[in-house]
Amino acid sequence: MRAGPVSAAAMQARAVEEPRKVRSCHCSADEYDAFLAGCEVAKHFVQQRRSHRKLFVQAWPDLEEWLHAPLADRIGRMDGQTRRTLTNRPSYYARAYLYYLALNGHLRLDYPWLLAIGDLCVHDVAYHMGLDLGVDTLATEAAALGLRHENAKLAMRWALGRIAVHGGPRSIDRLNDNDIDQMLVAVREFSKRPDLAAYWTSAERYRQVSKSWITKIGQLRLVLYHRGQVQEVPRKIMPSADLCARQPAMGVLVDAWLERRAPALRPATTYHYALTARRFLGHLAESHPQVQTFADVKHDHIVSWMDAMATELSPKTGRPLTARSQRERVLRLTQFFKDAEDWAWHNVPRWPLIAKRDLPRVPDRIPRYIPRADLERLMDAVRGLPDPFQRAAVIVARWSGARRSEVRRLTTDCLDNYPDGTARLRIPVGKTARERMIPLHDEAADALRAVLAIRAEVADRRLPDERTGDLVRFVFVWRGKLMSDRHLFGTPLRRACEAASLVDAVGKPTITMHRFRHTLGTELAERGAKLHTIMSILGHESPQMTMVYARISDAEVLRDYRSVLEPGAVIAGAGAEAIRAGALSDSAIDWLRTNFLKTELELGHCLRLPSEGPCECDLYLSCSRFVTTPTYAPRLRERHRLELSLADDARERSWPREVERHCSVARRIEQLLTDLGEGVD
Repeated sequence: MRAGPVSAAAMQARAVEEPRKVRSCHCSADEYDAFLAGCEVAKHFVQQRRSHRKLFVQAWPDLEEWLHAPLADRIGRMDGQTRRTLTNRPSYYARAYLYYLALNGHLRLDYPWLLAIGDLCVHDVAYHMGLDLGVDTLATEAAALGLRHENAKLAMRWALGRIAVHGGPRSIDRLNDNDIDQMLVAVREFSKRPDLAAYWTSAERYRQVSKSWITKIGQLRLVLYHRGQVQEVPRKIMPSADLCARQPAMGVLVDAWLERRAPALRPATTYHYALTARRFLGHLAESHPQVQTFADVKHDHIVSWMDAMATELSPKTGRPLTARSQRERVLRLTQFFKDAEDWAWHNVPRWPLIAKRDLPRVPDRIPRYIPRADLERLMDAVRGLPDPFQRAAVIVARWSGARRSEVRRLTTDCLDNYPDGTARLRIPVGKTARERMIPLHDEAADALRAVLAIRAEVADRRLPDERTGDLVRFVFVWRGKLMSDRHLFGTPLRRACEAASLVDAVGKPTITMHRFRHTLGTELAERGAKLHTIMSILGHESPQMTMVYARISDAEVLRDYRSVLEPGAVIAGAGAEAIRAGALSDSAIDWLRTNFLKTELELGHCLRLPSEGPCECDLYLSCSRFVTTPTYAPRLRERHRLELSLADDARERSWPREVERHCSVARRIEQLLTDLGEGVD
């Protein structure tokens, strides 16, 4: 099964196993006195702790009543906006005693209490009890994975202390996914409390604090995963695209659609489907609040949404949405309506709401290859990157033409050699769902071998491939997790562009990673590589995708263009006088330069521009727009011979008008060959 990120909503919805219930009870005064006596602390400290226990037992003789009391009374002190207020003195001063009870099996502290009090001093109590919660062991293992030891130790103290007093102390070898999930769910659920500001000043303050808590929990999951104790892959939890609550019936239908489609889609694709649905429902709630079911959605509502997108700004760039982004959103919504219709769902339209003509037109652009001078400066800057993983990733992308996701998911067994010693790269399953083997430039092979040597020294657990679900050892792993696109490509490319002065007026890089792919395809086409070779290297599914590179790199078109429009070119025909006299405008020259392939005729070229309308002259040999070059001399001679043979045939049939027509064409061809300096024979 394909592994994917767990959304925040899914994390909350996933059932977690609560710790085994115990009968909460106080320990005896003698037991607690014996513990305090062995702590080797000052006498007044022992007296203070003994007094705190006595005060708490008198206030709460039954611990079960204390567990079911309001949280504010159990915390004992509230953090208000301007001051701290003691709400229950016995509960506040008895925290050390409560830690002892929890670590000794007499009590299970709930997560709302543990999250509300903030700082937790349970490790001091555990130390005096002689308990090892495993903080140092897991911190050392986290440092071996690449985390900073100090940060990892703080994370382990925070997480392991709370797990111990919530579920009872136990060996770190027994920790599992359920322990992690319980904490994550508790952290997210606590943010929904109406009295949140009483404990954490404000919701914004709690959001900042909980973000650091989730990071600590993630570090614990990371270490436990590589220990083989948890199955959930450590990764960032993608925020859920919550649907608009003003159309509950529509939201339920979209949720059912996403649940049914999710097994066949990538997690990121599922997320964007949900995001598109949220945006569409949000538009309906604002502009058409009367629409409460999909059966009420009409074509006009879709058009209204598309009109709103035309003025919408991208949250990433701050600029208006491109036509491609608008088209992708509409296509995702179209897929929902199509699936709902195919599955015969109720309360959905039974006819298509969006036609192909409604979709925004996307410009047909040629690949944006990197000019040679810019490429050399950029690669010099890339070779100077200090991080070997970032440097290898960009260099491999430049010489392999692989997509970013394919480079990012390279495995440690991806590189070997052909029989002649040439490096060979195995690119994993990507966009086209196929693996491929390609030759690799020596520079990229050397950079890849350097990071493979680093990875060989790290003994980490295999990670699941999001495409195949197989457990593999990736090349680009950092701190036990697969490196992100931003770390592996975005950050180093931005630094390299800044070093090479390849930025625009606002400091944004002018080069993207995908342009390396376009550049390699263009270079292969210019150097005469076969169409099938370019398809195999770039992983194209159809020849039409590869023909783009052949079209922009056709040396024959360039040579033919120069033979007509270059100064001093040998040309003939009525259109030759306009070229020699410089009568063609700059706009005409630009159009011909871009579309010269379209001007070719059997025996030359027609310089008629689109603005002049369609050509109405069949006798193009005498047309004022016709021009030819010595390249067409063999065809002209062949046509000359054909006209003479047709004239002879017309004489035998006694057709004098046909004889005159063919002889006239033959004489015109003779004149063209003479103007080109070519003989008839």
